Amino acid sequence: MSADLGRLLSKVGAVLLDFDGPVCSIFAGYPAPQVAAELVDVLRRRGVDVPPDLASEPDPLEVLRRTAALGDWEITRAVEDALCAAERRAVESAAPTPYGREVIVAARQAGMLVAAVSNNSDGAVIAYLTAHRLATYVSPVVGRAYAEPARMKPNPEPILKAVHALGELPGRCLLIGDSLSDIEGAKAARVGVIGYANRPEKVAAFRNAGADAVITSMGELADVMINRVES
Repeated sequence: MSADLGRLLSKVGAVLLDFDGPVCSIFAGYPAPQVAAELVDVLRRRGVDVPPDLASEPDPLEVLRRTAALGDWEITRAVEDALCAAERRAVESAAPTPYGREVIVAARQAGMLVAAVSNNSDGAVIAYLTAHRLATYVSPVVGRAYAEPARMKPNPEPILKAVHALGELPGRCLLIGDSLSDIEGAKAARVGVIGYANRPEKVAAFRNAGADAVITSMGELADVMINRVES
């Protein structure tokens, strides 16, 4: 696997990191189902008749998507604002992903550019990177388009936005992500993609989706990056 990763990285000038997963677990101390329930409460306070499946939805991003589908911009903005605020609180207790920091630092030391491309708000990502002394290593940060969840990954738009900001060709960029939306978005943007399978069931799913490589620990990637720096 390390040889495969080495060959993949040898063609790369820029690394694009998804945030929640490869860098940290944003909702480790402020659980995602709690945030989702709070967003549902925003809908109820706005007079929305919330169906049972949405009321029990554990993913706050899915609540935002479902809200946007209602077609009411003001309600979508209210949920977006509540989610942004919740994400900013969540990063205060986010759990760093083992070896995520090492990947970022080693990539920069190896001469690669590093960007973050996230379905979380850019304010939350920047706040985390600043608090963990990583902001100088990661630029740009491309977060969720405000109140327009259809523009989140798997839409390739945020990935291509990062590629353009870096001044690199898509084929010289590599996305590391932990969801199928990352794999699908990267394929649509024609950038390379490594699936970070932080749960066993993701391994086959990422391979079937066309990931260029699959890792089960960011340490695998960190080792290859560090060896590149030392060689």
